[in-house]
Amino acid sequence: MSPPAAIFEQPSVAPTGIKSKVVVPETAAAPVAGASTKLLDHFGTNWDEFKFAPIRESQVSRAMTRRYFQDLDKYAESDVVIVGAGSCGLSTAYVLAKARPDLKIAIIEASVSPGIGGGAWLGGQLFSAMVLRRPAEVFLNELGVPYEDEPSNPNFVVVKHASLFTSTLLSKVLQFPNVKLFNATAVEDLVTRPSPNGDPKQIQIAGVVTNWTLVTLHHDDHSCMDPNTINAPVIVSTTGHDGPFGAFCAKRLVSMNSVDQLGGMRGLDMNSAEDAIVKNTREVAKGLIIGGMELSEIDGFNRMGPTFGAMLLSGVKAAEETLRIFDERKAQCAE
Repeated sequence: MSPPAAIFEQPSVAPTGIKSKVVVPETAAAPVAGASTKLLDHFGTNWDEFKFAPIRESQVSRAMTRRYFQDLDKYAESDVVIVGAGSCGLSTAYVLAKARPDLKIAIIEASVSPGIGGGAWLGGQLFSAMVLRRPAEVFLNELGVPYEDEPSNPNFVVVKHASLFTSTLLSKVLQFPNVKLFNATAVEDLVTRPSPNGDPKQIQIAGVVTNWTLVTLHHDDHSCMDPNTINAPVIVSTTGHDGPFGAFCAKRLVSMNSVDQLGGMRGLDMNSAEDAIVKNTREVAKGLIIGGMELSEIDGFNRMGPTFGAMLLSGVKAAEETLRIFDERKAQCAE
């Protein structure tokens, strides 16, 4: 196994764990028309006597904050940080977490609602169906998301509602014990290390600078609030094409002279765009992998529009690139 991040930089204080039993519910059986459910059997006819277990308000507060601050402590030194919890970022997280349960994976999402990137909840133009060109259905098979063949064209499949895909992927990612999603949190900057020869184009990315999204949005009209940081040897940026938080890492590479200029996203061309995004998902600076539509801004690829296969498979490629970097570092540590 590749060494975890702690081998590169030891955390100064070991986190204190919360000792609690994790309850995993039984998998629900397929519904049968007219059959009574366990919930109705349990609660039905007893509503007059119904009452929740007693609790103090402070207990609710402590149950939330204790776990959150433990997560902040634990993931301050991560193995992988994924910037953006859209379809590409979540696909990356799923493949990585399943392949390498020893890696600590932090996901940073600026929105309150993870998975919101592009049309991941609603499809194109607020329509609900999600179109994926083959062979992206292989990823759907992996997740167990049902889809329909298109009678008029065998080259793509359709998920009946984009939310079905996104909610399934998101739920599976969040169930991995080695993944933590910090949503409503923005990446404001990159943590960097200078190259040995001082060349700004060869800097090492060593983490991300974070802040609450609402604070980030109001830096220009409020007094400054200093940020927080997460160290990690690999950052995977999947923040999409240009927008309020889009293409953030790509744009930051330009402003710190690591990249001369952005290529800028071209007009929509599904056939060229999807292939280009998947094939060119890569490490663009040492320690920084860029995938998904953020690549269109740095490389000048076409827009792909309301088709989603490249987002999923770019995530698979980003996970593969991440594992390649860890394998290389493992070999270097062994030398």
